Amino acid sequence: MSQGIFPVQWHENSVRLIDQTRLPAEYSVVDIHCVDDMATAITTMIVRGAPAIGVAAAFGMYLGARDYADSDRQGLLDHLEQVAILLRQTRPTAVNLFWAIDQMLKAAQARPGSVSEIQAYLLQTAQKICDDDIRTCQQIGDHGLAALPNSPEKLRILTHCNAGALATAGYGTALGVIRSAWSAGRLERVYADETRPRWQGAKLTTWECVQEGIPVTLLADTMAAHCMQQGMIDAVVVGADRIAANGDTANKIGTYSVALAAQAHGIPFFIAAPASTVDLALPEGSLIPIEQRDPEEVYLVGNQRICPEGVEFYTPAFDVTPAHLIKGIITEFGVFPPERLEAGLAGHLNAEHQG
Repeated sequence: MSQGIFPVQWHENSVRLIDQTRLPAEYSVVDIHCVDDMATAITTMIVRGAPAIGVAAAFGMYLGARDYADSDRQGLLDHLEQVAILLRQTRPTAVNLFWAIDQMLKAAQARPGSVSEIQAYLLQTAQKICDDDIRTCQQIGDHGLAALPNSPEKLRILTHCNAGALATAGYGTALGVIRSAWSAGRLERVYADETRPRWQGAKLTTWECVQEGIPVTLLADTMAAHCMQQGMIDAVVVGADRIAANGDTANKIGTYSVALAAQAHGIPFFIAAPASTVDLALPEGSLIPIEQRDPEEVYLVGNQRICPEGVEFYTPAFDVTPAHLIKGIITEFGVFPPERLEAGLAGHLNAEHQG
């Protein structure tokens, strides 16, 4: 789409979401008017992708504040703490969710004035989080382009799940790198894993590429290593839902397998994510909480059951790729080897906090 893809937008006094559960068969939007509906939209993955979840949660905090009808400032702040509890329960792995909620709470606490003035400021803050995310993704795309293998031939890049415009406020993280490579004339083709069990690669990544005319080939998840063995892949770029201080990275289930295959074939494996996805409070990846999803996502394809009754299910939504498998973590501040991530980000984050 030449006008861009923006899955979370403030529109006519509500939050307009692209309903990602209906793509690619149907493009439709959902207008969210209250925080309860926003919590449902995040839980059911109408909106998904760590940065997009964070933006949606920021607007959800405003919607919760808007519902407060009294004039007591402290009452509003207490009410927002309850709104935050509701939103934090929606998706436990995506740290951007918690980051955005905390940003909104800090904004409310720091803003002087009446309840209505605080409410107005929260809407401005949520909109800024949204706008900043788009700008951040464009910076990630530029840094990632510079980090890709330097080859006279155009690159063939594999990605897993969807870390595109649909997973952010716009442009994308992993797919942002791919967009930048396409714009620069350095991309030959995207290979998109289908990403069982929810098919985000098949449904969403391919849809985004088709909208923009980027050549894309869909792979069953089991094909990635074979394609690497056949010399079809030059680099892997994926997104992230939470990155520990040491660089261990949680992303959609199946990412770890792709990273192992990339290492075995000498193919660089990159993570692309904003600094807000880095959880410096967690020293390493085994401490990242892993969301468990409804077993129906595994045993149903559409409305068709694909296994017999009596089968048991294990349904993690994410896995953790160890830092030693990652060549670089692409952020808006540059590309960092995992072992230098914490030190590399510290100065930038401290400067932001002081600002």
